[in-house]
Amino acid sequence: MPKMKTHRASAKRFKRTANGGLKRHHAFTGHRFHGKTKKQRRHLRKAAMVSASDMKRIKQMVSQMR
Repeated sequence: MPKMKTHRASAKRFKRTANGGLKRHHAFTGHRFHGKTKKQRRHLRKAAMVSASDMKRIKQMVSQMR
């Protein structure tokens, strides 16, 4: 059976951490910040970790990623 290919769109959106987790960026950060509070904007700046319920599916998509 051939190797599984990396899902390229996912590989561009997620980064692997040293302990094997996956980092992601927040949604709702493209435009229209005037409708969001300062606290919302501040929290959206930071990266977040992928939730445990999504981890198996996303890890499979980025399996070949280094």
